[in-house]
Amino acid sequence: MQTYFQLNPKTEPFQLFSKEHICTLLIIGLLGACVIIFRRKLDQQGRFIRYVLLFLLVVSQISYHFWLLYFHDWSLRTSLPLQLSDISVYLVMLMLITKSRRLFAFLYFAGLGSAIQAMATPDLGAYSFPHFRYIVFFVSHGGVFLACLFMAAAQKYKPTVRALWMTVLIVNIYGVCVFFIDRALNANYLYLMKKPKTSSLLDVLGPWPWYLLSMEAAVILSFFILYIPFWIQKKRA
Repeated sequence: MQTYFQLNPKTEPFQLFSKEHICTLLIIGLLGACVIIFRRKLDQQGRFIRYVLLFLLVVSQISYHFWLLYFHDWSLRTSLPLQLSDISVYLVMLMLITKSRRLFAFLYFAGLGSAIQAMATPDLGAYSFPHFRYIVFFVSHGGVFLACLFMAAAQKYKPTVRALWMTVLIVNIYGVCVFFIDRALNANYLYLMKKPKTSSLLDVLGPWPWYLLSMEAAVILSFFILYIPFWIQKKRA
């Protein structure tokens, strides 16, 4: 059991699209499908579902940072929740408490999009299933994914095209701020300074700094893809 909490485990490192990774994605995807299929029943239990998701996210973040502190590995350079998918975890917590439609409008694109990308190509290094770091990563990002789906499908929150472009603007402003934080801390939040060591979408987007422009286009494209279900719904209305 202790092996699965070690900072430097002697187990096999994470392998992209391994059997364990694919099974994890399938489980989270199945839960997402259930949210959509049973959306009317879940809507009746809205408060309970929101607090269950909130509980999972809070526990995952507290336990993760406690784990880093316990092993003296917490660092300003690597441990701040400045990745878009990481800060989305905290914003989703706030959304689940306040039921803010403005937060949802941002998180449906930035949170859901970054969570899907993070889970598809996670930067987990040495931590494979069933290590604590692996579990916490997918609980937190899976929680963001499910929370955004729940608010959209069950609670009937809807993003707009205006919200899409506002999210693009906010993400870009946020990226500029994080760039200066990266420079000050010699960090690599948002992967603005270099690509992650593990395989990711950035591998096919060109070298630095050109992949930053490609990433911008990929982000906007992903936002439009996420908006398609609502565009279809609007056309049918």
